[in-house]
Amino acid sequence: MTRIISGRAGGTVLDVPPKGTRPTSDRVRESLFGALESSGALDDARVADLFAGSGALGLESLSRGAASADLVELSAPAAALIRKNAERVRAAGVTGPARVHRANVTTYLAASTAVWDLVFLDPPYDIADAELTRALIALAPRLSPDATVIVERAKRSAAPDWTAAGLEPERDRGYGDTTMWWGRPAL
Repeated sequence: MTRIISGRAGGTVLDVPPKGTRPTSDRVRESLFGALESSGALDDARVADLFAGSGALGLESLSRGAASADLVELSAPAAALIRKNAERVRAAGVTGPARVHRANVTTYLAASTAVWDLVFLDPPYDIADAELTRALIALAPRLSPDATVIVERAKRSAAPDWTAAGLEPERDRGYGDTTMWWGRPAL
């Protein structure tokens, strides 16, 4: 069962697509969001949840004080499910808008004019490194100067190619078979 862990919508159960996604575990999300809250990265943040799956990362951000979230998912059934999850979170008292975009991530980023403060990229584990790099390159111009970018991938995956996108690594942390890489715009 996937749920919102904390904040205004804490405890709200989220539906997860029956196949094709790998939801971030509660333990990993608790650790991740604890770090984000302690750094103030969620306060009124404009968030993008790319390869959104169930929308859990973007919706958790809204529950904990983010100003807005853009949730991008290519799969039509998953995007429909994210819309339902966003309605549940809204019904629990979250006021920030959750905008769901059914699109290829790189295509969406290339056409977008939005600027984000916090971005999650949680692609399928089998995504090619080159495809992730293209997404990071398309994302870079859409970041605020102090933005945080978090990439979640399998532990066996190569680290993101931050420099190709004009970004720099900040830290990484492993959780079982998952690794979270943190990056930011290069100074």
